[in-house]
Amino acid sequence: MSLSPGDPAPPFDLLDDTGEQVSLSSYRGCRVLLYAYPAAMTPGCTTQACDFRDNLGVFTEHGLSVLGISPDKPAKLASFKERDRLTFPLLSDPDHGVMEAYGAWGEKKLYGKTVVGVIRSTFVISPDGVIEHAFRNVKATGHVAKLMRDLGLG
Repeated sequence: MSLSPGDPAPPFDLLDDTGEQVSLSSYRGCRVLLYAYPAAMTPGCTTQACDFRDNLGVFTEHGLSVLGISPDKPAKLASFKERDRLTFPLLSDPDHGVMEAYGAWGEKKLYGKTVVGVIRSTFVISPDGVIEHAFRNVKATGHVAKLMRDLGLG
């Protein structure tokens, strides 16, 4: 499945890094930036998460709540969050059902081989639950700066 601007954002109910349930419906009335990344504690995902952390003020200033999502379990997400002092929720999607619904799970090339896994992606969801922007196959390094440019932020 491939979401496009104007499509309804698939609902979700997932555990976060603290083991608490987080649902998209709890963000109704707010803009959400949901980014999918392959694995906590890896170099590329750490770079991307720290870029979001370091620019979180710009996103919140423009009314965006940042959420990260990966197949990692809550305990690993908690370690990642603590180690890198991340300041936004990390969601656990171990069966990758939510990422599949967003088109952020599927075949991709990794070191020249075709594998199935997380397709690094970012989605901006409107306050009424509609996809505003969908960015797929993004690079870990430089993505946040490019995203801010593309969205016209700071």
